[in-house]
Amino acid sequence: MRDKRFIPEHRGGPLKKEQHYQLINWTCGCAEHVLPLLGEDIDGRLIHALNVGRSWAQGNASVGDARKTSVAMHALARESQDMMVIELGRAVGHAVATAHMADHSLVAALYALKAVKSAGKSVAAERNGKMNSCLLRLRS
Repeated sequence: MRDKRFIPEHRGGPLKKEQHYQLINWTCGCAEHVLPLLGEDIDGRLIHALNVGRSWAQGNASVGDARKTSVAMHALARESQDMMVIELGRAVGHAVATAHMADHSLVAALYALKAVKSAGKSVAAERNGKMNSCLLRLRS
């Protein structure tokens, strides 16, 4: 069952448009924060997808654009054998899908943390660091 807090006002929920924009910017920021785990070999499609998500928040991309881009990121993840690419592709895919359904943001953050764990980094330190500070900004 969906968390009603993530349903936009125009669909009968409490999520205001500005909050939805904040949410996608937060989730794109979290996904972008972990992209360097790939090293210098970051697939440009991941960066392009995050730009589409941010463009949606500025009114320069449609929900359809975001959905199409999200699907492409999940295809990138399915095509890869590299766990880091899979997790980051899914993180970015869900981040961009936040334009369509805001609760995708939660899954994007989860996959970002999975990427941190796969890289052998501390998930607890990440939660207390960058992602947590992103979350605190979202609440304000």
